[in-house]
Amino acid sequence: MNERKRTQTAETVRCHLWVRGIVQGVGFRMFAERAARRLGLAGLVRNLPDGRVEIVVEGPKVMLEAFIADVNRGPMGAVIRDVQAEWEPPAGLQGFQIH
Repeated sequence: MNERKRTQTAETVRCHLWVRGIVQGVGFRMFAERAARRLGLAGLVRNLPDGRVEIVVEGPKVMLEAFIADVNRGPMGAVIRDVQAEWEPPAGLQGFQIH
């Protein structure tokens, strides 16, 4: 693999997700945290007052794509109706937190 290709593959990106459905009270935030840590991603997850879950995650794009696939499945007990994703410039987040 040439150096340019390697740099593009490992480039840090950021994705802001909003997950709608039965996603509160089913362990979704802990599920997201475990998936993010397993993939080496940084960010945060929190419940929103309107019943959605919000996730901000940063890392290599290929890992974010794997994370988004996990989010679309969700934990047992969750019913994912919609996942909205917006790609944003990374902000240099460290670690992964549940709010």
